[in-house]
Amino acid sequence: MLITSVKTDPIMMFAEDVRAGLTKPGQKELPSKYFYDEIGSALFDVITILPEYGLTRADERLLRKYADAIAARTSSPAMVVELGSGNGKKAQWILKSLARRQPTTYCPIELSHSALLACEHEIDHLEGVSILGFEAEYLDGLRRAASRRTQNQCLLVLFLGSSIGNFDSGPAEDFLRNIRNILAPGDALLLSTDLVKPVEQMVRAYNDPAGVTAAFNLNLLARINRQLEGNFNLAHFQHVALYNPQERRIEMHLRSKNRQTVIIRRAELVFRLEENETIWTESSYKYTTEEVIQMAERAGFRCEAQWVDEEWPFAQSLLSPSC
Repeated sequence: MLITSVKTDPIMMFAEDVRAGLTKPGQKELPSKYFYDEIGSALFDVITILPEYGLTRADERLLRKYADAIAARTSSPAMVVELGSGNGKKAQWILKSLARRQPTTYCPIELSHSALLACEHEIDHLEGVSILGFEAEYLDGLRRAASRRTQNQCLLVLFLGSSIGNFDSGPAEDFLRNIRNILAPGDALLLSTDLVKPVEQMVRAYNDPAGVTAAFNLNLLARINRQLEGNFNLAHFQHVALYNPQERRIEMHLRSKNRQTVIIRRAELVFRLEENETIWTESSYKYTTEEVIQMAERAGFRCEAQWVDEEWPFAQSLLSPSC
């Protein structure tokens, strides 16, 4: 696999984002995209097989069941671009279906170099599929992949895992609109969304009894210690997952157990946390099927098809650019 990357310093970007989030007035924050270093990615792989966390299995059930239907609605020839590919395992169902009809190019987009290498290991054996990876942010990677399309080649963009739920409602719509602006007639976006379900079920998915999600959340502080020379004492923090009914989202926080001062040398930052003050690390919005269609329409898409998993309410929506 050929991997292309943007000539930026990832540690500097990490430091800038950490400094901005932890000096934000009011609620301190850390961007959830930094969960996925090598350790965080390994922990998330464990989360996806926990009995309490049904999202990934629902996502894969729908992809496996409807891959042929999605491929049949995809214009030929195709370039498949996956935003936040992880190890690429979920994309393989669609890639197999497309490659049975024609040679297919797969472009995984990831910030993590190790994830791209894992993606190559997962996908490289598929006949008829060539891989071109981009070590980049979502939209930058999508633009660069789109610029490499051949004449008459159409894009099928995959945004799986309900990652759209990590955006607030306004930014989520803006993000979809930005994707729409990159696409051309004949292109498509397959968008996965987690749906509203009983509160206890949703909270348990983000606060499992085995403590794997807690370790995943705390690893973000450990990553800052490793890469940015921070001095977070992980024993002084508690993982918190709660449901915000007004916003219909799960929130993950790290709660300070005591008043403490933290130093992060490479971010040139010293800050104080009060007892019970939290650092907000992730949001996961839950939708209804109608909301997904309406959000897509406002962003310039029309919904061509929508499939719902009944075992764990979850939707895959195939969207095409509106004229």
